[in-house]
Amino acid sequence: MKKFVLSARLLCLFILFSFAAIAQEPKKHSHHKGAFYFSWGYNTEWYTKSTVHVTQNAIGDNYNMLHVNAHDHRGWDYNLLHQQLSIPQYNWRIGYYFNDSKDLGVELNFDHTKYIITEDQNIQFKGTHNGSPLDSTILFNQTNGFFYYLNNGANFLLFNIVKRLPVYHTKSNNLGIDLVGKAGIGPVVPHVQNSFFGHPNEQHFQLGGWNAGLETALRITIMKYGFLEFSQKVDYARYSHLKIYNGTVHQAFGTYELILSAGAIFPTHSGNPMFHSKEKKED
Repeated sequence: MKKFVLSARLLCLFILFSFAAIAQEPKKHSHHKGAFYFSWGYNTEWYTKSTVHVTQNAIGDNYNMLHVNAHDHRGWDYNLLHQQLSIPQYNWRIGYYFNDSKDLGVELNFDHTKYIITEDQNIQFKGTHNGSPLDSTILFNQTNGFFYYLNNGANFLLFNIVKRLPVYHTKSNNLGIDLVGKAGIGPVVPHVQNSFFGHPNEQHFQLGGWNAGLETALRITIMKYGFLEFSQKVDYARYSHLKIYNGTVHQAFGTYELILSAGAIFPTHSGNPMFHSKEKKED
């Protein structure tokens, strides 16, 4: 629920700023007939191998976990309709097209992704443990005192620039097919839960670094106002100063993400040509 409240607050903040920007727009630019959109969907991910750097100076630990494998936890592939919509890996986006041709916009993008270090893998530990040199391969599982979850979210938040490329639109505009490209950067807001050598942390949310992403999507708009969007995305995230027991974790990894979303788009002016037949003249 905390992550859902956080998402809602971010969404409301973006709406307020967007409406403030519109209100301040000079009247001489009133021919800019923009459009707002919102979408909600679900995702799945694949992660690159990474190095996890653990620093716990208070107990004499400073080591790297090398070439770590991790996986996601989709959640939407089992009993989706019998759980809260915000429990599975979800996405929401809210955006605004602002130019005359309605093909350039800005977007606030939140990806609730889950990152779990795979259990029962042999991981090489190299550095210092309890003040002594460490260079060993250790079986990573809860029996040995290890787990690492960003399971309430690795949580990518991005501020995107959006470009829409029309592919096909009927004369009535009741059916439209577009390619959409997005690029953005922003903070990560992970939920940190882990244990190293039998020392669990107090799980928590925090601002924990930054990420940058590139996305391409196929959007099908139906009856002018509704759309389905299938996206693929690559993201690079750097997590820093993640709080653990008596220390911190640093980590960076890449993500390949597939997303299926449904959304709605609304004009900010009754004469917006995106919402009228091509035969009808603009106001």
